[in-house]
Amino acid sequence: MGEKVAFLGLGVMGRNMAARLLAAGHEVTVWNRTRERADELVAAHGGQAAATPAAAVSGARFVCVCVGNDEHVRAVVRGPQGAFQGMAPGSILIDHSTVSAELARELSREALRLGFGSLDAPVSGGQSGAEQGTLTIMAGGQLEHFERAQPVLEAYAKRIRLLGPAGSGQLAKMVNQICIAGVLQGLAEGLHFAESAGLDPLEVVDAIAHGAAQSWQMDNRHRTMVERKFEFGFAVDWMRKDLGLALDEARRNGARLPLAALLDQFYSDVQALGGGRWDTSSLITRFGTATD
Repeated sequence: MGEKVAFLGLGVMGRNMAARLLAAGHEVTVWNRTRERADELVAAHGGQAAATPAAAVSGARFVCVCVGNDEHVRAVVRGPQGAFQGMAPGSILIDHSTVSAELARELSREALRLGFGSLDAPVSGGQSGAEQGTLTIMAGGQLEHFERAQPVLEAYAKRIRLLGPAGSGQLAKMVNQICIAGVLQGLAEGLHFAESAGLDPLEVVDAIAHGAAQSWQMDNRHRTMVERKFEFGFAVDWMRKDLGLALDEARRNGARLPLAALLDQFYSDVQALGGGRWDTSSLITRFGTATD
């Protein structure tokens, strides 16, 4: 039997994750700040829409949140009409947003005090992963809550790992973003070098893509990088937010992140070019066009 689930936040990721829950047979009530988006999802996939987060979570055993940043999560979960105002004792909050580890710990403490469970469960895999149900989930929280939530998470995730207590999922997501940004900068420099050397970058990638240089970014982003097309994917604005979270955490835990700090500056260059909503592979625009 399906579970009763509330899904709060229907952006590019959230709407696809909610649709996967409905397709898996769960009873889903959705909420979104822009009501039209919630109504569109219900018309296309079923379920029902609610006017507030508190109304959406009424009777739900699991409450999934997927919004933009710490401020958004606080408003949706702890605000006057937030999820904590309507959740039933024993229900579990599953926060798929990418936020600070400190906020994840705060929510966990408050949830436990109120009689709820809580998992910080950021995701990786992008829009295609959400559509196909192949996301990776990095979770932090108690094992009991994680095991209860797994049947829900399996509707849209292929790999689900509990990595430690509250905050651990967000810390792992920071690792993920640090690694992605570094790979993209290497790919951008490699393609720029190929262009400057008079090589056909597409032919070069075809030659090296099955060796040690291979990566998901190379497989899926090299062509659009060469063509300087970036109107899709994970936005630069969000990557800067994520790198900022990692750099803030590093100042607390003593980790040294010189490349992440440099890449945060490089992404600010892309923003200055008007590319705040471009895909993160737009790092290559710092080198100009292929003919410059």
